[in-house]
Amino acid sequence: MRILHVFDHSIPLHSGYTFRSLAILRQQRALGWETVHVTGPKQGNDRDFQETVDGFEFFRSGQPPAFTRSVPLVKDQAIVGVLARRLETVARQVTPDIIHAHSPVLNARAALSVGRKLGIPVIYEIRDFWEDAAAAHGTFRANGIRYNIARKLETDAVLAADAVATICEGLRQDILERGVPDENVVVIPNAVDPEEFAHPGPPDPALKSGLGLDGATVLGFIGSYYGYEGLDLLMEAMPIILARSPQVKLLLVGGGPEEQALKAQAARLSLGEAVIFAGRVPHRDVAKYYALIDGFIYPRHPMRLTELVTPLKPLEAMAQRKPVLASDIGGHRELIAHNVTGLLFPAGSPDAIADAVNGWVADPARSARLLDEAYRYVTEVRTWANSVARYAPVYERLAKKRLGR
Repeated sequence: MRILHVFDHSIPLHSGYTFRSLAILRQQRALGWETVHVTGPKQGNDRDFQETVDGFEFFRSGQPPAFTRSVPLVKDQAIVGVLARRLETVARQVTPDIIHAHSPVLNARAALSVGRKLGIPVIYEIRDFWEDAAAAHGTFRANGIRYNIARKLETDAVLAADAVATICEGLRQDILERGVPDENVVVIPNAVDPEEFAHPGPPDPALKSGLGLDGATVLGFIGSYYGYEGLDLLMEAMPIILARSPQVKLLLVGGGPEEQALKAQAARLSLGEAVIFAGRVPHRDVAKYYALIDGFIYPRHPMRLTELVTPLKPLEAMAQRKPVLASDIGGHRELIAHNVTGLLFPAGSPDAIADAVNGWVADPARSARLLDEAYRYVTEVRTWANSVARYAPVYERLAKKRLGR
C-alpha cells in the first residue's frame, strides 16, 4: 500500500499540525505501508525540491507568482495551482494507491484535481474547518463573505472526496450534517506515543531556581498563544487565585499572536513574579519545562472552533502523569471526563477558573486519584497505534475501488 500524503507544512517546522503528521507517518510505516509526502507553499520554499528530515523524504512545492499573493482569493487559487502541479508530477513518479490530503481545504482541492485526472482515490482529512480556524484567528469575520465561501469550499470537498477522515466526533457530526454518508467518514483521534511522553523526571534545580519557581505550586501552559486558548481569562483569574493560594505561580511556555497583549494584561493586573513568560523553547528542551509544572490548565473560550475540535496538549500532559484542568467546551469533553481523568470548569469565566485552581491546590489527594485513570486512558486507549489502525479498512476499500474490484 503506497499512500501519497499532502500536508500544509511538516517537520522541521514545529507545530501541533506537524507533530500529528509525523506520528501518523511513523505508525503507518510500522504497519508496513509506504508513505510519500508533498508539502504546499505554506512550508515557505521558493522552489520545488526534495528534502529528507528524520528519515522522511518530502517533496516541497514552490511559491505562486508574487503578483498573486496580495489578493486573498487570487492567492488561494494560485496556491492550489502550484500544489496541484507539484502533486501531479510526484503522483506520476510514485504511482500511489491513494492520495491522502490533510487540512486545509486548499490541499484537498489540489488533491481532488489530480486524483480525478489520474484516477487515484482521494481521502480528505479534516483537522479543523478552514473557515472556523480563520475566524478564530481574526482572518475572516464569522459568517462574512469569505467565511461563507470557505465553508462552501469545505462542503464541496467533503462531498467530492472518496472518503473523509477527521480527528474527533464534533467534526464528524458537522461533516455528516453537510451530507456526507456515515460510512464515508472515519475518526482518527488525536493520541500520544506513551514511550515519547514518559514521565519527565524531577525538575532541573537550576532551571527551576532561575525561573523563580522554588517553593511554588506551578500552574502551566505550553503551546501557542492564540486568542481562543483563553489565556486572557486565566490572567483575569490570577488575582483571585493568589488571594487564596499565594504560592501559585503561572508558567507560560511558548509564543504567538497574543503574547504582547498577555504581557500587558499581566502588568495591568500587577501580577509581577506570579506569572513567568518563558518564551519559546527548543523542542528538545520541552520535557524540562513539563517537569517544572505541577498542573496544566487549558482555559479555552467557548466558540465554534473549540466546541468542535479536540486539542492534543491535554493528552500529552496526561501521558506524563500531570493533572489537567480545562474549560468544559466540547473539544475538551471528548478528551477529559470530569473527576475521572481531569477537572473541568465552566468555560468563559475567570471566577470558574479561580475556583477550579484553588480547589485543585487545596485537595492534592483528589488530583493524585485522577492521575492513574488519566494515564491508563492515554496509554491504553489514546495511542497512535490504536488511532492509525482505523485507516486500514478505509485504505483497503479505496485501493479496491481503484483496481475496480
